[in-house]
Amino acid sequence: MPELPEVEVVRRGLDRWVSGRTVAETQVLHPRAVRRHTAGAEDFAARLAGRTLGPAHRRGKYLWLPVEDTGSSLLGHLGMSGQLLVQPPEAPDETHLRVRVRFTDGGRELRFVDQRTFGGLTVHPAEPGDPEATPLAIAHIARDPLDPRFDDGVFHTALRRRRTTVKRALLDQSLVSGVGNIYADEALWRARLHYERPTAGLTRPQTALLLQSVRDVMTAALAAGGTSFDSLYVNVNGESGYFSRDLDAYGRRDEPCRRCGTPIRREPWMNRSSYFCPRCQPAPRTA
Repeated sequence: MPELPEVEVVRRGLDRWVSGRTVAETQVLHPRAVRRHTAGAEDFAARLAGRTLGPAHRRGKYLWLPVEDTGSSLLGHLGMSGQLLVQPPEAPDETHLRVRVRFTDGGRELRFVDQRTFGGLTVHPAEPGDPEATPLAIAHIARDPLDPRFDDGVFHTALRRRRTTVKRALLDQSLVSGVGNIYADEALWRARLHYERPTAGLTRPQTALLLQSVRDVMTAALAAGGTSFDSLYVNVNGESGYFSRDLDAYGRRDEPCRRCGTPIRREPWMNRSSYFCPRCQPAPRTA
């Protein structure tokens, strides 16, 4: 599933190609793509018609564009295979095209493509008075470490109180958003922390190092356009990211650790996998 860097790459594309444009017509080609818009596909299209879309925003893995003068926002989640593409009107339809948005200027159209239909779009009420028009549906999601308003001190206090393990905490969207399995493993490798390390024992310097590691790996991934392991994740122009070439832990089972040379280990974890260096990231005694 796309994580923060991949979604941020898409947000930047939307901000460049879609923000400030007025919707002429919206076609819903598969009802599942707007299933979270409870009023239905026709209402979804009607709420966008003739409306100008504002700046693109992101909270964790969610994207939205304010629908001007309505107190609402166009909210999107890519799910496992969703793509938001900006295409010339004459470009052939993609095989799994679900929603098409045309604009009054006749230029490139916005297309939502989703093979597995786990993602979706909705027009949702926004928080009153919020300059970012954050949809109420995602108001409970924490800010991410790249957000200037993310509070490191509050995060450390919450970690100590949560009484969980560090990787579970990184994936808890109510604590910190946008971090998924790949970047959690990468950040923990950089911070030299085992994924089962209890959060209650983390010191402020350790939390600061962990957050810096998350920020460093995400910044590096952004510079590389994100991480693509297959053709499903692409930016708005259909291009894949290439950060997978620079991963230090994830997917490198039995390959030498780039710090100490010890083979990277893979262990099952919550129906997923955790990759770590057993020497650089020793398991806690209580694990």
